[in-house]
Amino acid sequence: MDRKNQTPQGQIAQVIVEFLEVAVSSIVFLKGFYPTRAFERRRYMNIVVQKAVHPQLADYIHSVITGLLPFIQKGLVERVVVIFHDKDHVPLEKFVFKLAVNQSYGSELEESSLEFALRAFLIKLTVAGPLTKPLPSDSSWEITAYFRSLPADGAKDKEEDEARLWIPTDTKAWMQPPQITPIKSMRCDPLKMQLYLEQPGPSAEAEDPAS
Repeated sequence: MDRKNQTPQGQIAQVIVEFLEVAVSSIVFLKGFYPTRAFERRRYMNIVVQKAVHPQLADYIHSVITGLLPFIQKGLVERVVVIFHDKDHVPLEKFVFKLAVNQSYGSELEESSLEFALRAFLIKLTVAGPLTKPLPSDSSWEITAYFRSLPADGAKDKEEDEARLWIPTDTKAWMQPPQITPIKSMRCDPLKMQLYLEQPGPSAEAEDPAS
């Protein structure tokens, strides 16, 4: 996509979305959730990554992540989370991307510097397997976004329509604070990002809304 006519925040958001699409695909591959034939080795940011090529899988990842573009651009998205849960929708693991886009950044974006910083996240993911735990055969997964706020009243109709497409997750909450394992972080103005793994803490039990 041509970024020349975009604002700095628009350019940053486009880079983040492209990165997240590859990162989510890498995480799902890492967890062995699908047969390896659902992925293909591709070169991205000058490193080899595993990109989803199965039509439904690739479309899900692409549509969810690209749907976040206008909200990331406006600094409304706080976290993008890949959640793996059991058959009862109790979380087993969460890969959390916590991000903040500098809304006052007005300089020309040095895209190569930003991509260099983000590439380190993808490299870390390729060796993150020992940090994770095996998934049961009946597990499932989803991409969830946590917003700082939603578009205010009076926002453009398109923005309001896009915001209404996002529905609350029915993933249950842990009763105890999770165990957090940092994977990678960066502070590269205009973007701050952290990637960490959340797993149930000792004696953690899921909160059942029906109880």
